Amino acid sequence: MKALIALVSILVKDMQAYYLKPPNISWGLIFPLAWTGMFFVRSGEGLESVPALLPGVMAVSVLFGTTSMLAVTVTFEKKGRSFERLLLAPISLELLMFAKTLGAIVFGVANAFVPVAIAALITDLSGVRWGLLFTAVVLIAVSSTFLGLFIAVAVKEVFEAQTFSNFFRFPMLFLCGLFFPIAQLPVWLRPVSYALPLTYGADVLHNAVRGAGEMPVVLNIAVLVAFCALLFSVSLRSIRRKWIV
Repeated sequence: MKALIALVSILVKDMQAYYLKPPNISWGLIFPLAWTGMFFVRSGEGLESVPALLPGVMAVSVLFGTTSMLAVTVTFEKKGRSFERLLLAPISLELLMFAKTLGAIVFGVANAFVPVAIAALITDLSGVRWGLLFTAVVLIAVSSTFLGLFIAVAVKEVFEAQTFSNFFRFPMLFLCGLFFPIAQLPVWLRPVSYALPLTYGADVLHNAVRGAGEMPVVLNIAVLVAFCALLFSVSLRSIRRKWIV
């Protein structure tokens, strides 16, 4: 019970201090809207192209929303030494860091469904497998958030976190199969694509929206779960080595 109270308390504090601030709420709405409009205009097609574009826009919204917010909040609190007070709390490090990342996960999931709400107004989404779609969004949000945690632990300044985040984010956008098939990539780049967590999340999204996945859903989900566990464990190890004396 104490662990649950601690988790909820940290989550509520972070939501109030960071994620529910008007600039962040507006950014969380405008960013998916901008990506939706950009890809819709770029496609040069009619409303029938919306389902094909939707998985990519959702994944981009989650990836940028989670990594940007978490890298900033954790780095900011570490620099301001408020994070050190949290480390003194009588809870496990695993629970503490999960509570710190939970706000970004919720923020990322909310971001993902902004373009879905827009798409529902302009096209027919009756063929979408909603349970699978939600599962994919949550797993992408968790893996992207833990990637943001890994980045935040590796740097000291907020601007370094943003720069380092782009080192991972932009290659993932173009190599994960969101906007063109991995089969169209050069042969030497394909192994890199399969080493990215977003590749498997994107495939589940394509499967959920259009039934066009290239890999088995069970394999995609298993790999995403493995990525989440790996990123979280590596981040915890770095925190113990760098921040806890």
